[in-house]
Amino acid sequence: MSRFWAANESSSEESSSDESSGSSSVSEDNNRKVGNAGGNRWLEFSDDSDSEEEVRVVKSAKTRTFESLEESIRKVRNAMKIKDYATIQSNYEDSMKTVSSSKSKAIIEMHGGVPRFFIRFLCDLEDYIVERKKDKAAFKKLSATQGRALNRMGLTLKKNNKTFEKLMKEYRENPTVSDDDEAEGPDLEEEEDDVIKAKSSRVAVEDSDSEDESDSDESGSSSSSSSSSSSSSSSSSSSSSSDDDESSSSSSSSASSEEDKAESDSEWESSSSSSSDSESDAEGGAYSQLKGRALWLKRNTVVKEKVVKDKEGRGKARAEAKAAAAVAKAELTAKEEDAKENEEEMSAAVLNRKCKEVVMSRGRRGTDTREILKQLEKLSKLSVKFGPRVEIPILMHTITAQFDLVRTLDDYMETPVWTSCIQHLERVASVLEDGDKDSSKYSLGPANTEDDDVMIGNVLSKGTNKMKDVGDLGAVNVAATDVELLNPHTGEPETEDERAERLRLEKEANMTEEERRTIPVVGSLSLFMNRLDEEYIKSLQRISSHSVDYIVRLRDEAQLVRLLTKVYNYFIRVRSMSEAAEMALRRIEHLYYCHDTIVDKVNGGDIVDSAKLISDLCTFVYQEGTDRSKTRAMLCHIYHHALHDRFLEARDLLLMSHLQDNIANVGDVSTMILFNRMMTTLGLAAFRLGRIWDAHQCLSEICSGKNHRELLAQGLSNNRFTEKSAEVEKAEKRRQVPYHQHINLDLVEACHLISAMFLEVPNMAAVEEGSASSRRIKIISRVFRKQYDMYNRQVFTGPPEQIRDYIMCATKALIKGDWKTCAQLLTGLEVWNLVPGDNAVEQIQKMLIDKIKLEGLRTFLYAYSAHYDSLSLGQLCDMFDLSKNEVHSNVSKMMINREIHASWDQPTETIVLRKVEASSLQILALQFAEKTANLVEANERLLDARTGNFYVKDGEGYKHGDQQVRGFGQRRSNAAAGTGTGPKSYAPHRGQKRTGRGGGRTQKGRHRQTRGGQ
Repeated sequence: MSRFWAANESSSEESSSDESSGSSSVSEDNNRKVGNAGGNRWLEFSDDSDSEEEVRVVKSAKTRTFESLEESIRKVRNAMKIKDYATIQSNYEDSMKTVSSSKSKAIIEMHGGVPRFFIRFLCDLEDYIVERKKDKAAFKKLSATQGRALNRMGLTLKKNNKTFEKLMKEYRENPTVSDDDEAEGPDLEEEEDDVIKAKSSRVAVEDSDSEDESDSDESGSSSSSSSSSSSSSSSSSSSSSSDDDESSSSSSSSASSEEDKAESDSEWESSSSSSSDSESDAEGGAYSQLKGRALWLKRNTVVKEKVVKDKEGRGKARAEAKAAAAVAKAELTAKEEDAKENEEEMSAAVLNRKCKEVVMSRGRRGTDTREILKQLEKLSKLSVKFGPRVEIPILMHTITAQFDLVRTLDDYMETPVWTSCIQHLERVASVLEDGDKDSSKYSLGPANTEDDDVMIGNVLSKGTNKMKDVGDLGAVNVAATDVELLNPHTGEPETEDERAERLRLEKEANMTEEERRTIPVVGSLSLFMNRLDEEYIKSLQRISSHSVDYIVRLRDEAQLVRLLTKVYNYFIRVRSMSEAAEMALRRIEHLYYCHDTIVDKVNGGDIVDSAKLISDLCTFVYQEGTDRSKTRAMLCHIYHHALHDRFLEARDLLLMSHLQDNIANVGDVSTMILFNRMMTTLGLAAFRLGRIWDAHQCLSEICSGKNHRELLAQGLSNNRFTEKSAEVEKAEKRRQVPYHQHINLDLVEACHLISAMFLEVPNMAAVEEGSASSRRIKIISRVFRKQYDMYNRQVFTGPPEQIRDYIMCATKALIKGDWKTCAQLLTGLEVWNLVPGDNAVEQIQKMLIDKIKLEGLRTFLYAYSAHYDSLSLGQLCDMFDLSKNEVHSNVSKMMINREIHASWDQPTETIVLRKVEASSLQILALQFAEKTANLVEANERLLDARTGNFYVKDGEGYKHGDQQVRGFGQRRSNAAAGTGTGPKSYAPHRGQKRTGRGGGRTQKGRHRQTRGGQ
């Protein structure tokens, strides 16, 4: 038999022998020792099982949160006793993390807010840190780690306690804890002491048990073993019952804990069993009225009886409180009336002095900007009766205070504040416009700082001079040295405010008419207008474009434009041309993107010649503006021309300005974005007019990559291969164009792909047939080729869903010669409804059908000319629904450009086709000539870029520096056609041989990188 079971049997024999007789022998003592060892093994096993069951007790989220918080607070208080500031800091941060986490916040708010014991802990810790920092001698003796921890604790407490400032103030006013608060958040120090006492008592009991066993005291050991067995049985029964019923488990566990407490008390006091039973019963009666954690605390708890409140006394108290509130309200009303009477009696000098005092408090630490703004607005209302010379300076200070509310660069002014600000500026503009003649109108001038003493009333200066004048009299006799102020005209005494008002009136009386009409102000009206416009743009960027607030915000734009017009006229009147040019540019940027149809509806049917207005404003900016203003005005002018289908005028402005060559050197990202927007609109205009080659050249640079949103500032591009810093993302967000100015990207994509389709489909047909004209023809649009190849590689091609799918289906139909299906797919796109203008959709659909017929004819001739000896003109007209003149002109162009080798037979109206195949030598010669031309063109451009000289048209030829180059210029001018008429921009017909870097280079918008300010 194993020793384990032998020990078990000896223990059972011992228990039976104890029951039968009370005497013992040496052998029995030895058996008892072995039996106790075996019993301890079983006892340890039962304790472990009980501990496992206790760990698995389910706790609520509130209990877990509060326990973690109390544990951190307990550690902080222990560290406070030993002055361990590093431990205080770490545990304090843990407690703050517990309170500030989102999950804990929800739990704390759900259970009545921040617990009172945590507020008490914050107050105690704050007082402790302040007290320790005052002890400079002890602070110097601290180590570097402890000193840093103490300093950081002071700063961290000051920062974090702002959140609980109100609760801490209430606690300091009334630190007494009520019964409910005591039950919910008991004093942690008392809890610590009680818990420590309870633990020590349990340890003492266990020690006493072990001592009794070692001394082999029969009575003591038997009683202790019986008590331990009873406690273990009660605990096991309570644990088993906890699995069945939670309520029964709580009651049984409380009963067992009460019995343990009673036994430990009896052992500490060495009292009899009867007295211990009576005490335990008494304590059980007291504990039965406690709830929660207070039931488990080992201390003498005094239960207060519930006091019945007197309802009549409470009603009297309420009546007295109401009466006191009414009296206070009456006193406040009387004070407000007195203040109004005093305000009505204020003079202009008093208003100026008060305004100066308020303005001097701006920017000081602890001042509230909204309170300053409120005071200035009140002063501005009172200053209306004193005339513009008093009102306008206060209004300018008020506008500055309104701009002070915007703290950071990414914040924007709230709509009510912005509305109030524009009203103040309109008041200033209306005052400046009053008068029949220019000589009778007001103007603004810089403020004169020499008159500050008059405005303030010499209050500060007199206070300082008074201390100097008293001399040896001392500060006690300062009040006796007041000098009485006398009016020199009447000899009557006057106050300082009356004296300041008198001096102000005398100064105005001595002014000339021109000086009287000049109002001295602080600040610049043009800067205020620029800032107001920027805040409006920022609000449009931040407000959701799909909300009603955005639509409501757009209504303020008309009011802003009217105010800009007034200020523009004022600067023209005062001959401030540079500031007038800035206002003109602001007006242009609010008008250039609007189509005439929209402008007419906004103006309520009033016809406005927007083209003339934009032209006049741009001309003024060209004459008086800065370089940046001129560039932006030119871009807006071109954009407006292109928006209204005036493509030729827009192209001429672009070529004359040479913006396409210099835009990369501007250095202003917003101007580069405006250039990209202009090029996109120019390409859309060319497409609407049927200029397919020009449209493709304008749109290819924008649509060739995946960052077209970023190039047009209509969104942020998400590239998984590149990471942007937070500052770069913020800068890109600040450059975003408001939603109502966006160019529809689906429309841009449709125009680009359709233009590429019209150019690439005949090209692909010629290459596939391997005709004589297909001598390594260049790919015109790689983007279109890539999309077409991806579409062809698809295993299953379903019905088209996106715009790209519709265009690819139309491409396949056009290659097969089914132009009707192609026209049906392209004319049915919904994006054409987004084009502004009357009958714009019908015009685009008609243009598309005509182009599809012509390109279908050219594709047919490229693809099947090798299979025919002759073609009938009438048959081609019937196949593509074209007139004879249209077919004849297009086929003749193809013959002239040697795209097909054929000739006309006029009597029979047939096309006689000839099969001519180029030899390999001819093909190599053509390739060599093309590469040579490319190399010459690249060298010319490199030379121009390095020397800084460009070809300028002069008479018949072109002049490079002082040298006349007639032949070269003549050759390039003869080659120029399509989009370019200058020496550096030319686009030959697609049938002609294109040399160099391709035609229409000036309309490509070579600057595409707007990321990161490049």
